[in-house]
Amino acid sequence: MKEIKWGVIFALALLGWMLLERATGLHDENINYHAVVSNFFAVVAVIIYILALRDKRAALPDQKMTWLQGFISGLKIAIVVAILSPLVQLLTHHVISPDFFQNMREYSVASDMMSETRAEKYFNLNAYMFQAVAGAIGMGAITSAIVAFFLRRK
Repeated sequence: MKEIKWGVIFALALLGWMLLERATGLHDENINYHAVVSNFFAVVAVIIYILALRDKRAALPDQKMTWLQGFISGLKIAIVVAILSPLVQLLTHHVISPDFFQNMREYSVASDMMSETRAEKYFNLNAYMFQAVAGAIGMGAITSAIVAFFLRRK
């Protein structure tokens, strides 16, 4: 199933992005840039969805894909990504960047972005796991709808 393949590719790309963030100091000495730079992963995500839905379309008879077929395929990818998200978060925060949450809490409190209590509630593994699953489904659905619109062929 192509959707599983592309969901795994997405998860691996996300892990690669986390390694890049860590290597460039966005999880510690350059943490003040993290919120802005991490949004650039959206470009990678869209490219992956484009490649995935093009792959799906190429496998269909006469390479014809309706918007609904593309959208459903994209949703399946989003579900695979959502299922893999807790594992990605575990690997990110236990292997790649074990000090990330502490660093983010300290930075957000020191820069008066949030209180210590709010930082504790926001920057922890459970909260990030929930956000990752919800984000995978929500943003995956939106991305799928848009990409399927442009890649449809009748």
